[in-house]
Amino acid sequence: MEIDPFIFRFSIFILSIFVGYYVVWSVTPSLHTPLMSVTNAISSVIIVGAIIAALASSSNDIFGTSNIFGFLAIVLAAVNIFGGFLVTQRMLQMYKKKKKDKK
Repeated sequence: MEIDPFIFRFSIFILSIFVGYYVVWSVTPSLHTPLMSVTNAISSVIIVGAIIAALASSSNDIFGTSNIFGFLAIVLAAVNIFGGFLVTQRMLQMYKKKKKDKK
């Protein structure tokens, strides 16, 4: 009996969702900033791969499947990177000492 490759890959995908959920939610708040910087680095690697996928078409058709998915990956990774920087900056602001107003 042979397992369908799609079912095998889909089950790995579902398991990775659960593992990722438990890993991210078990991180202490003091480690969120380094975790966000690591995810930003991973997203930048994803953008490089997405650019390669978007330009991988051998024909002159700009609306090929690889081009569309590559562009979509670029957009989603860019949103992830910029959102990560905003969240990281906001968390760093929370750790700064507040200045007292002197009147």
